[in-house]
Amino acid sequence: MTDSRIAKAPLGTDGPEVGVQGLGCMGMSWAYGPADAGQSRAALERALELGVTLYDTADMYGAGENEKFLSPFFKAHRDEVVIATKFAITTSPDDPTKRVIRNDPPYVRQSVEASLKRLDVDVIDLYYMHRRDVNVPIEETVGAMAELVREGKVKHLGLSEVTAGELRAARAVHPIAAVQSEWSLFSRDIEANVVPAAKELGVALVPYSPLGRGFLTGSFSNADTDLTDQDFRRTLPRFTGENAAANVALLEPVRSVAEAHGASPAQIALAWVQQQAAVQGLSVVPIPGTTKSSRVEENVAATRIVLTEAELALLEPIASKVAGDRYPDMRFASAGRE
Repeated sequence: MTDSRIAKAPLGTDGPEVGVQGLGCMGMSWAYGPADAGQSRAALERALELGVTLYDTADMYGAGENEKFLSPFFKAHRDEVVIATKFAITTSPDDPTKRVIRNDPPYVRQSVEASLKRLDVDVIDLYYMHRRDVNVPIEETVGAMAELVREGKVKHLGLSEVTAGELRAARAVHPIAAVQSEWSLFSRDIEANVVPAAKELGVALVPYSPLGRGFLTGSFSNADTDLTDQDFRRTLPRFTGENAAANVALLEPVRSVAEAHGASPAQIALAWVQQQAAVQGLSVVPIPGTTKSSRVEENVAATRIVLTEAELALLEPIASKVAGDRYPDMRFASAGRE
């Protein structure tokens, strides 16, 4: 496998230039069960060696522990990395298992100060609104975020899981560098409205879960046997019961294309997402997550795979056949509000 660094891409019209593939860091502290800290640190270093410069976290990943974990790596490479973190998801003081979405301006300021402290940096490169609270006008939230830019606490603004209308309303208040939403061979709902709006406004797309939360790697078959008790995917409709069995059967075209390229199914799934930049005509920087250096190398290699028109056509029908929603409650995803 070659060690050449990956190409670069702009995060939209108003954002920084980054490696054409980023790294999702959530699993290093939360969501998928225990992670090995030393292994995760090695993965971070290997990613940077290969030209990955966008590192994605959030204040709610491990209740702030993910930001703390990443801090030493960021400090050691501050001039080489683009730090992306998020606010908006918190928990109810009465019920820690219940999520609460907050977009009110006082909470925005409270959150950024806490993230800056945990990350131990003076400025956050890309600050996202993680989820949308429909009870707070998005203009108010983005207005509060814009104040952070003016004060030098944040360089660029991003939004996650917003609708096309919400993106346009936000962009009217302040430039938006990126929209982060789930986008993969299994999840293509954003192509109807969000992707065209982002293209129109010069906003980059940052696809999270481009491997379908691991489903598209071909290694998953059953939540009861393949996932630990702490793995939050046990709560996702696509990973359980009859839905899981039906979705496993959809991977045959991915395996077929992978065999033709001498690649893994994961690499073909990532190559498809990377190629959406050319297909859709906008900046696309996916952030596959992993805690292993070997997976970082595998993922980065996918940026050099180009799928043919025939292969794209073979993969085209998959998303329409996927069983189960992305989340148990889709109100907090863009497709649930379009």
